[in-house]
Amino acid sequence: MQRSRTRLPRWLVPLTLCLFHPAWSADVARAAADRTIVVFAAASLTDALSELTRDFGTAPGVTVKLSFAASSALARQIESGAPADVFFSADLEWMDYLETRKLIKAGSRHDVIGNRLVLIAPSASPIKLAIAPHFALAAALGGGRLATGDPDSVPVGRYARAALTSLGVWNSVEDHLVRADNVRAALAYVDRAEVPLGIVYQTDALIDKGVRIVDAFPDATHPPIVYPIALTAGARSGAQEFVDFLRTPTAQAVFTRYGFTAPP
Repeated sequence: MQRSRTRLPRWLVPLTLCLFHPAWSADVARAAADRTIVVFAAASLTDALSELTRDFGTAPGVTVKLSFAASSALARQIESGAPADVFFSADLEWMDYLETRKLIKAGSRHDVIGNRLVLIAPSASPIKLAIAPHFALAAALGGGRLATGDPDSVPVGRYARAALTSLGVWNSVEDHLVRADNVRAALAYVDRAEVPLGIVYQTDALIDKGVRIVDAFPDATHPPIVYPIALTAGARSGAQEFVDFLRTPTAQAVFTRYGFTAPP
C-alpha cells in the first residue's frame, strides 16, 4: 500500500524554512529592518509629509517612519546619536549645525520648499491689523500674550523675532511671548483662544479651522524661509529613494496644495 504524501504550497516553503532555521529567519528580519528608514522632520511638515509618505507607500520596498518636532530638537537628537536616516529642517541654520559637525552625508543636501510667515488670531476674534513698520501689535494683544516658537531655538520663533525687529515692534512684545516648543504648539494656543494672537507659518494656519490669518509678514522683513533636506551620515538603504521622491513634481504639487512655496 502506497503511503500518501502532503505537499506544501510553494509560497509556504520559504516561510517554513525560516521557522526551522533561526539563522535564516534572523537574516530575513535584518533585511526588512534595513529597508525601514526614520525621517526626522519639522513639525510644520506634519500634514503634507504624512500624505506624501502614504503616496510613497512601500512600492520601492522601503518603509518610512516619521518623527515630528521642532528642527532644533531634532538636530540635537541626531547630534546625540538618535537613529535618523533623513533630516528635513524648517530652516537653514539647523541643517548648517549638523553639516558643520559632519552629521549629514556630503552632497545629499537640497532645498525643497519655502513658506510664508503670518500673524493669526482665533477664528472668532474681531482683531484687525495691517502689518507695517511700528504697527500696533502690543496694543492689539490687550494685555494678552503672543504665541510663537521659542526665538532662541525654534525656527518660526527666529523668523518672528527677525520680522518684528525689522518692523520696530520687537521690544514692545518681547516680554509678552508664549515661547512654544514648536510651531504646532504655538498654533494650538491660538486655536484654543488661550492667546489673542500668534505667529506661525502660512501652512499651519491653513490646516486649522480654529484660526484665521490676520495678515502676512512681508518677505523682506525676515530671512527667507527655506526647508532643506539631507541624509544623515549613517543613513540606511532606501533613504535616498524617499528623498528623491520628495523632489519630484508629484510631491511638489502636494506641498503646493498645503500652502508651501518654491524655495527662494
